[in-house]
Amino acid sequence: MTLYKYNRKRNFNSTDEPKGEVESQQNEPVFVVQKHAASHLHYDFRLEMDGVLKSWAIPKGPSMNPNDKRLAIMVEDHPYAYKDFEGNIPEGNYGAGNVIIWDNGTYTLAEEQPKAAIEKKLEADLKKGHLSFVLNGKKLKGEFSLVKLKSQEDNSWLLIKKNDSDATDVDILKEDKSVLSNLSLEDLEKKNAKDSKKSIRAEFIKPMLARAVEKPFDDTNWVFEVKYDGYRTISVINPDQVNLFSRNQLSFDKNFKAIADELTKIDHVAVLDGEIVIEDETDRSDFQLLQNYIKTGKGKLKYYVFDILNLDGNNTTGLSLLQRKELLEILLRKFPLSKVIYSQHIQEKGISFYESATKKGLEGIMAKKANSQYRAGKRSGDWLKIRISQQQEAIIIGLTESKTTRSYFGALLLAQYDRKKLRFIGKCGTGFTEENIKELYEQFEPYFIEESPIKDKVALADKVKWLKPKFVCQVKFTEWTQDHLLRHPVFQGLRVDKNASEVTFSSDH
Repeated sequence: MTLYKYNRKRNFNSTDEPKGEVESQQNEPVFVVQKHAASHLHYDFRLEMDGVLKSWAIPKGPSMNPNDKRLAIMVEDHPYAYKDFEGNIPEGNYGAGNVIIWDNGTYTLAEEQPKAAIEKKLEADLKKGHLSFVLNGKKLKGEFSLVKLKSQEDNSWLLIKKNDSDATDVDILKEDKSVLSNLSLEDLEKKNAKDSKKSIRAEFIKPMLARAVEKPFDDTNWVFEVKYDGYRTISVINPDQVNLFSRNQLSFDKNFKAIADELTKIDHVAVLDGEIVIEDETDRSDFQLLQNYIKTGKGKLKYYVFDILNLDGNNTTGLSLLQRKELLEILLRKFPLSKVIYSQHIQEKGISFYESATKKGLEGIMAKKANSQYRAGKRSGDWLKIRISQQQEAIIIGLTESKTTRSYFGALLLAQYDRKKLRFIGKCGTGFTEENIKELYEQFEPYFIEESPIKDKVALADKVKWLKPKFVCQVKFTEWTQDHLLRHPVFQGLRVDKNASEVTFSSDH
């Protein structure tokens, strides 16, 4: 029954402390002092006696100075195996905190006697409330007494150093490292944090998507950001690697290695959401420049990060947008980053922000509800995209024969899904170079088909090579015509991050 209290206080499924079992040892009795950073820092002084460790908590720690009388609160017996316990007691457990073995060794009486005689004498002295013993530790040496305070609570004692040749007024507590691992409590805390990070793994999270609206607005409950013209990128940061993913979990690691390399500076497990871009000489993101970078490697990549979805194993998607952005800004500010940039926002003033973005020639702005949670993989009205320049994603369904000296093809035939049915939205014959037109044709060649993928007949005078509706491109254009066709579309590049099924026609055109 001596270890009943010890066992009752602990859940051994969630703490590495040893289970309470009485063990009989034949060697000299041992003592141990454990420095314990629980709710209050203290030292646990333990003497082996009758198969267990009799234990006292000493708030100020033991002293080698005979003038110091240190309060020692007797606590429940601990198992003999506890003499070797050093580590972390997790949150939610009794005595949660870090523990080091500050000192250990053997003990005896002033006159050497067999172990059984020592224990029998000390058990009798324990009942009387006055024990004397000689410690042979790495730090504590010489004769000590434990004296029970009769006028106080039953468990209050004093630990007193006897005035012998080992006594000194030097503060022994300055020797603050474990005699087992040579770690201080602070060292152990850092080690535990590092080990904890190694055991936590971040995984890809599908990005939240926005709905399109036509006009900007002012609202105190909303914030507004730049809409970037690049590749939406989820970065998954683990201690041993960084991975970049498109919204459909295609790998960007190779294409945007410079960004992945810089993200290794972030000494945390994290999942970030942002957009990788290349900017022109006016600091405006340009999708075509990014396409060129993928082919040539020329240009300066930037990763504008606007959200954080996980930090050190903690899912942050349930926090409000402003809480997440504050956490993100604090995180990024800790590290010397030049290519990875926190995406700023303004509150309330959406109309003036839109007008400023228009003057700068930006693609558009984003409106986000300030208190909204992150809805992974969902298209939500809590995030809105408001375009300035006319841009569309379109499915390439065919090629027309060139009527000029240009090789390979004349124009791309474009479509979007209207519900589950493909709808023709026009031809795009500009925006190509001789180099990329050849590359495009070579990519398309294995996917030519005999018949049009559109069920409705398309009135075309051109000779057409039909294409499986697999490739998605981005085009800019001047306007939609009354019969819902793109006017003057200009090819900007393929969207490797988009599936054709996601490219849908809007009745607002």
